[in-house]
Amino acid sequence: MNARVDLPAAREVCPTATRRLLAEGALLVDVRERAEVARMAFDVPALVQMPLSEFERRFDELPRDRPLVLACESGPRSLKATYFLMYQGFTDVSNMDGGLAKWARKGSPVAGTAAPAVAAAAACCGSTAAASGCCDSTPETSTSAGCCETASASGGCCCPASPKNPPGGPCC
Repeated sequence: MNARVDLPAAREVCPTATRRLLAEGALLVDVRERAEVARMAFDVPALVQMPLSEFERRFDELPRDRPLVLACESGPRSLKATYFLMYQGFTDVSNMDGGLAKWARKGSPVAGTAAPAVAAAAACCGSTAAASGCCDSTPETSTSAGCCETASASGGCCCPASPKNPPGGPCC
């Protein structure tokens, strides 16, 4: 019988925080499958590609003495891998919220070609967002794309509205 283990909530970081963590020595772990990586990949030097289908058998290859940021296409698969590592005793692990799709929308380096959905999402806020990756302080709406509900009053970015990210809330 499996014993229940209560884990703390996984730490989630955005692409901007991920870039900072990588600059500070973290390792990015891409859990997408090989065919996905062949289409478009993170273009960073500190990267390990470990498909989720191989993750349980290969996770011991990951260092325990270095911060790890796990990523997939949009976040849910890497969140599972993050919890798996936490269960295995890894203490410095984070999930990149929004995954490669958000990474690319934010203008972070990628190799390969962006999927049409990524390109369309990048333009959801209009020309300002396409140029800067952010809606700045201009409230714009796009209910069909589900993003940029309202920009924050402090001039921060606008993000897709969700329970974790209310309209007008801060984002990276």
